[in-house]
Amino acid sequence: MANHKSAMKRIKITAKRTERNKHERSTLRTFIKRVREAVASKDQAAAQAALAAAIPVIDGAATKGIIHSSNASRNVSRLTKLVNTLA
Repeated sequence: MANHKSAMKRIKITAKRTERNKHERSTLRTFIKRVREAVASKDQAAAQAALAAAIPVIDGAATKGIIHSSNASRNVSRLTKLVNTLA
């Protein structure tokens, strides 16, 4: 356990950040899953709408450092390619 005041503060800050990051990552995965489900149901309009909603969430996660920028680019690219298979 931490003995210094600054170390105790760091523990609190880390716990807050961990919770925030966990929420952001969970939200990100949900948006990605919605796109994949829409594609699986062969609904092109829903898939494009889900993709349009997912891209800002993915980019935001990369900006915040939740995921790496290359990971974000890869996800956007693969999801776009997946949605375009319906067209």
